[in-house]
Amino acid sequence: MITIDIPNTLTLKLQHLVLDLNGTLAVDGAVLPGVAARLQLLHPNLDIILLTANTHGGGAEAAAMLGIQFRQLQPGPGGPQKQAFVQGLGVEHVVAIGNGRNDALMLAQAALGIAVNGAEGMAVAALQAADLYVRNINDALDLLLYPNRLRATWRM
Repeated sequence: MITIDIPNTLTLKLQHLVLDLNGTLAVDGAVLPGVAARLQLLHPNLDIILLTANTHGGGAEAAAMLGIQFRQLQPGPGGPQKQAFVQGLGVEHVVAIGNGRNDALMLAQAALGIAVNGAEGMAVAALQAADLYVRNINDALDLLLYPNRLRATWRM
């Protein structure tokens, strides 16, 4: 668990990190540099799950390489599936990171929703649903590794 006190706002008690794959952790199906090392540092404190529609395939292999859990969405709209998954974990203990329109519901539900903008872009719906916006996945993961960055950004 990672506990982060946000002054004048709330205390986050995060147990689960739910990640989108394409456009978030990967571009064209290839995991971005720096992600694996950061996830290794976070893994002792968070249950990390890759939740994806698996557009480019290779999601299971990416998760295995990263040492994290893999969950593939069923055919059909992904947004409600991602939302239900986060709800099943207990929204108050989830940080969710994504960039797509199908990530918006999970970003809104999670205790901390982070929208990332990368080479594949970011859906406006994800931006509107998130608590925070960052330039890329490594910046998002660094917020968890260096909580004072999150405190400085999210405090009242």
